[in-house]
Amino acid sequence: MSLNRMGGFDWDLDNGLMHLDESAVEVFDLEPGEYDGRPETLSLRVPPAEATRLDALVSRALKDGRTDYGAYFRIRMRDGSARWTHTQGHVLRDEQGRPHRIIGIVRDATDELGHPAERLGPDEEQRRRTSVVEATTAALAHARTVRDVIDALKHSGGLEMLGSSGLVMGLVEAGRIHMVAEGPPGSFVPGSRYTRIDQNFPMSEVVRTMQPRFVDTRAEFEARYPELWERLAHLDLSSAAYLPLIAQARPIGALGLLYTDRTHFSQEERNLLVALGSSIAQSLARAMLFEQEHDLAEGLQQAMLPRRIPAVPGAEIAVRYRSARMGRDVGGDWYDVIPLPGGRVGLVIGDVQGHDTHAAAVMGQLRIVLRAYAAEGHAPATVMARASVFLHELDTDRFATCVYAEADLATGIVHLVRAGHLDPLIRYADGTCRRLPVSGGLPLGLSAQFGRLEYPVTTVDLEPGATLLLCTDGLVERPGSDVDEGVRRLIALVHTGSQDLQDLADELCEEYDERGGEDDVALLLLRRRPSDMPRTDGRLQRHVAQNDPEALASARHVIGEAVRAWGARERSDEIELVADELITNALLHTDGGAVATARLVAGGGQQRLRVEVEDGSSVLPRRRDAGEDGVSGRGLLLVDRLVDVWGVEARGSGKSVWCEFDIAPPPAEGLPPEVMDPAPT
Repeated sequence: MSLNRMGGFDWDLDNGLMHLDESAVEVFDLEPGEYDGRPETLSLRVPPAEATRLDALVSRALKDGRTDYGAYFRIRMRDGSARWTHTQGHVLRDEQGRPHRIIGIVRDATDELGHPAERLGPDEEQRRRTSVVEATTAALAHARTVRDVIDALKHSGGLEMLGSSGLVMGLVEAGRIHMVAEGPPGSFVPGSRYTRIDQNFPMSEVVRTMQPRFVDTRAEFEARYPELWERLAHLDLSSAAYLPLIAQARPIGALGLLYTDRTHFSQEERNLLVALGSSIAQSLARAMLFEQEHDLAEGLQQAMLPRRIPAVPGAEIAVRYRSARMGRDVGGDWYDVIPLPGGRVGLVIGDVQGHDTHAAAVMGQLRIVLRAYAAEGHAPATVMARASVFLHELDTDRFATCVYAEADLATGIVHLVRAGHLDPLIRYADGTCRRLPVSGGLPLGLSAQFGRLEYPVTTVDLEPGATLLLCTDGLVERPGSDVDEGVRRLIALVHTGSQDLQDLADELCEEYDERGGEDDVALLLLRRRPSDMPRTDGRLQRHVAQNDPEALASARHVIGEAVRAWGARERSDEIELVADELITNALLHTDGGAVATARLVAGGGQQRLRVEVEDGSSVLPRRRDAGEDGVSGRGLLLVDRLVDVWGVEARGSGKSVWCEFDIAPPPAEGLPPEVMDPAPT
């Protein structure tokens, strides 16, 4: 096999690894140490257009139940030259018919397909022409942009097999021809980037007449187009073929093929070039339509993403968005940063199903309602549940994955809820990084559809200097590998990445760009600053709406965590119990919600922690005897026994029930004394 420049491969579809023997590595012009067993490493030699065509061929064989496939493709050699290669694969399937392995060969096919036409007989010449059409058409079938079409023509090998030394291409724009692809070096004519259709240039002529123009000799070129020939004479051109690119009965551009070693075109060659011109025109029309739709979707998505990220005291934030252009439309990935009362901040990362303008439109609406629910003061679980109901009631069949995090930068407490999305990552101040396992619920829209709106809340402590990372799956997914492997790779990148948050975000996006990301990516990083904590006067505030048990539980838990962080650990259980009792009373005995506030106060040489619960009712609470069999009436008695002092204050049309606890002074690393409130009068 080695003597015949042929090698073997064994592709394990379960783990994505492909073994190449030594001869196969040589076929790809790779050194033994350059190949690591991953098919994507072959991108060093296989141009993108060829890789896309091969992927489609293999996928079609696996899907159709076939056991064999074969294809010719081009590879890029170490010295930059191109070479024909052939592969033949045999698909092995298990008892259920599931493909799990492909074995096959790759071989150098340069001698087979690379001979000039003069050295081939009639049958071989016909096969060669068929190969030219098949290779070029197959490459164009996967072109999604104008640049993809140009690259496919240059790298598919079809034009080289026809002996062309270069191509030029122009597209019709507003009555002019815009040059989008230049010929060989030195062929560009100054002032010809945009030319009028009525000028005496060959591309202008074929656009006007919608007929091909074949220039068989140098003398004919000089006689027909003297102004252009004056600039091209030094290139030693011998002939040229200019083809109109016609789609839907109108010219959309022109293609020129330049030759240096031939004269005259036979009728068969002219017919072949005209056929290729028609195929190229159809691909260009699709590419132009795709680019228009992509630009529209991308503009729509960018307009719906936050235009600026608000400054958050005590935190540094970095956000990035990458739009994939590798065969997909714009998707519904988004991020958001929501300032909340009391020095808190809401963080959102999400991904709407699909890759089109509809996904981008749904994303914009979902982002708005999530921001609105969070700003209203709802607990994270409630925010997620209401967003799911909204999406379910929207006129769409799309669902969305999402993570919502509510961070209190004064205490470092972060509450997270997850709806079918990737777990966040956390990087500590020493650089170590790990995955944060967050209990999750169903994706937004689906949880409402199936009546499973419970979203458990996970609470973590974000230490000073630690960084929370939220991203969409495009950052970790790779063809041939599972998500867990991608997450492990991301953890390693974050661990070794820059300490500067903005540089770290750029590094992660650069890695995504280098591997040719095939999906959109949204990335959000938040770092709690160790030396610039928010000056909130030692204050923590939560709004609790009626009929929202999640918000009640969240407020109670947050207050308990906060007072422990402020140095009141010994009395934290008592404070949490009293806060719960006061909030519950406000919700039971008034018609509205309640606002709970916890803050540190100092006075009289003593430090206290004050808890206040405000509501909209002017009716003052009173203690009453519950009796031996009563199930209520003991709340204020409990408050009176646990607190050091308590009282009631009128607040406009409502009131505030407050209580204070004597606590030990906070440790040195706790809240600075200068940010404490003065004692109440």
